[in-house]
Amino acid sequence: MEDAQFTNALQLIGYFPGAIGKITALHATYYYDNWNLDISFETQVGGELSEFMGNFHEDRDGFWIAMVGGQFAGSIVLDGRESYLQGGRLRWFIVPPEYQGRGIGRVLLRRGIAFCKERAYKKIYLWTFKGLDQARALYQKEGFQLTEEIVVQQWGTIVTAQKYEFPLT
Repeated sequence: MEDAQFTNALQLIGYFPGAIGKITALHATYYYDNWNLDISFETQVGGELSEFMGNFHEDRDGFWIAMVGGQFAGSIVLDGRESYLQGGRLRWFIVPPEYQGRGIGRVLLRRGIAFCKERAYKKIYLWTFKGLDQARALYQKEGFQLTEEIVVQQWGTIVTAQKYEFPLT
């Protein structure tokens, strides 16, 4: 259930010192605690996010942090580096457990979608894995469709990777 207190106090901001670390740490702890993903997951998130930010281009890429009362409440990133071939890629979308179910994820996801529409990207896509039911429900509610599933061994476990796409044209 959404919580108007949180969505009314929600502020979306861009990069700030420590943002890469906060996003990486939240991914590492959340996915370890809930899915037992190993150190390779954390190093992948940290490495890829750092590389992305080192090549960030504001006309092509989007980076938003949700803050509530000065506290980190989530993130979403739009990677536009391959937008002309594959579409905009939503990445590093996460809301800490204590803020989930309050509408923050919806606000972040809609910001990413709006960004892609503003830039006339033909589609948006994201990779996730089977079992993240809250996220899946949100993606589908906003218009994303499951287009691919593959079973892979990574991050110290076996996951069913899922690709979701949202056509914009």
